[in-house]
Amino acid sequence: MIHARLALMCVLAVAGPSAHAAVCRLAVEADDVMQFRQKQLAISQDCSDVEIKLTHVGHQPAAVMGHNWVLVRTADIAAVTIAGQKAGRSLNFQQPGDKRIIAATGIVGGGESATVTFSTANLRAGESYTYFCSSPGHGLAMRGALLFGGADAGHLTAASGSKVAPRADGGRASPGAAAPDGT
Repeated sequence: MIHARLALMCVLAVAGPSAHAAVCRLAVEADDVMQFRQKQLAISQDCSDVEIKLTHVGHQPAAVMGHNWVLVRTADIAAVTIAGQKAGRSLNFQQPGDKRIIAATGIVGGGESATVTFSTANLRAGESYTYFCSSPGHGLAMRGALLFGGADAGHLTAASGSKVAPRADGGRASPGAAAPDGT
């Protein structure tokens, strides 16, 4: 009986925190014609953290056609863009310490990728969020909407419209996977 209780406590101790913390992974592709292939990303409120992997599927080097992925509240995009231009390439066109930037990657060139992970704790369902490339002149063409929570968010990926389940164990979910509750 004591061994059964100890085993149960060990299972609960291991499963407890991770069972409630879902890391949701999404992929975004950028190319040499200044566009994100995904125009909208949706994140469920079940996600405690989000990992975005930006892959530059083009061939041009970062010095010629470098891209990054920057997430802000839509109302902040103009001010963050201006501050980023002042910061310059050496700082990835992102003003250091800019609290308006929710998450951002560094700049990547053709064949390269960068990943950023951020908490959803400060995201609010129904608020308007925009992701964009902050390289000079790219932001007007290279932008998309990030939806958090709400009926439209679910676990949809913009590229395929397929459901993607966040996984508490940190594994990569694939399109068509079941939701966290197994549905």
